[in-house]
Amino acid sequence: MWRLQKIMAHAGLASRRKSEEYILQGRVTVNGKVVDRLGTRADPLRDEVRVDGVLLRPERTEYYIVNKPRGVLSAVSDPRGRPVVTKLVPSRVRLVPAGRLDFQSEGLMLLTNDGDLVRTITRAGALEKVYHLKVARCPSPGALRRLQRGIRSGGKRMAVRRIRLLEPGNNPWYEVVLVQGRNRQIRIMFEAIGHFVMKLRRVAIGPLRLGRLAPGQYRELADWEVRRLKRG
Repeated sequence: MWRLQKIMAHAGLASRRKSEEYILQGRVTVNGKVVDRLGTRADPLRDEVRVDGVLLRPERTEYYIVNKPRGVLSAVSDPRGRPVVTKLVPSRVRLVPAGRLDFQSEGLMLLTNDGDLVRTITRAGALEKVYHLKVARCPSPGALRRLQRGIRSGGKRMAVRRIRLLEPGNNPWYEVVLVQGRNRQIRIMFEAIGHFVMKLRRVAIGPLRLGRLAPGQYRELADWEVRRLKRG
């Protein structure tokens, strides 16, 4: 049994918050009876749920890995007309990004219409997220230890779980593992130790791996990947 707002959201009608408004307005019926109380549950496969008289049909749940290119926004739409990541996957359902990458970063993103899974992935500490980044000039060992101890920015503590050198050089590549995932966290942390992040690519989220997907390409998740993600 699901809450009505979850059934409505999964049918692609509206967000859960908007669905709650429809319920309180008396626009929802279950098996012919008006329901105007939040918390009411129904069986999406057996019960007849209608909104404004229109029968809701469960929407197919879809899951995609996308390699977001640089210069693409991690959003469903943009009032400024910039390209958005959801347009990279042709689908009839309303996909949303589970988390985000900043405009100039690239790499693995998950697009889905499964709101519960989106909340699991975006919850701090739920899944490790792995990034590869190229840094201007070589940070000292002491500066790298600062990143692991944690840096405060905007009143919030940011820290990396692990960091290791991938390619040495004047502008080295590092692998960084996070469990927080605050907006622009890696860029902010490296700027705090005096180093500009030249390139940033996310290569893994929990059990998901970017693999050989080229920028702009996508693939549908396997069933085992979805099950592992839902376990958190």
